[in-house]
Amino acid sequence: MLYSRISRLTVLLFGAGLFAQPPTEIQGLPVRAGAADYQNQAQVGKIMLAADFVGHSVPTIQGPLSSEDYVSVEVAFLGAPDSKVKISFEDFSVRINGKKTVIPSQQYGLVMKSLSDPEWISPVVEESKSKGGVSTGGGGGAGGDPKPSPPKMPFPLRRAMEQRAQKAALPEGERPLPIAGLVFFPYRGKDQSIQIVELNYAGAAGKATLTFRR
Repeated sequence: MLYSRISRLTVLLFGAGLFAQPPTEIQGLPVRAGAADYQNQAQVGKIMLAADFVGHSVPTIQGPLSSEDYVSVEVAFLGAPDSKVKISFEDFSVRINGKKTVIPSQQYGLVMKSLSDPEWISPVVEESKSKGGVSTGGGGGAGGDPKPSPPKMPFPLRRAMEQRAQKAALPEGERPLPIAGLVFFPYRGKDQSIQIVELNYAGAAGKATLTFRR
């Protein structure tokens, strides 16, 4: 009887998708040939820290995504063969446009809801374009119909997009070098308004500040 109940529960969980997907492994991004291939570099003890500030873009191995609520920095730790370093997203913060407020990095999971894929086009929009449809502009006007909500990405596609971003995040814990990945900072300002960014690192390897001018 107990076995039967457990079996039915397992089937229900599979049906709900709770066991359908294994946990996404954080893999980071491919490390470039050398520190000079990144926008900025700094020696931190025996380790070289290199980074690119990429704004609201979220680069992944399968192509770039974007986030209106967060900006990203691609970070790389480079060192001698067999060297290791303990890594945490909490080691990083940024100062944007010289403001007094320092923005701490946030865990990658908080970024997922704000992701979008510039390459994704809603089938509704695609069909409208193929038929030569033209918006009537009635939404929001006096006496017009309410403006329809923008179409949402289907759940399987959204999940795949989020997994792409999660895999690109900077791996944490004690890691062998070289290693690279993304760290994220909450910021809703436009990319065009960002003139200078200071990336602060204070972690197991030491301390450093990398400055990006745009």
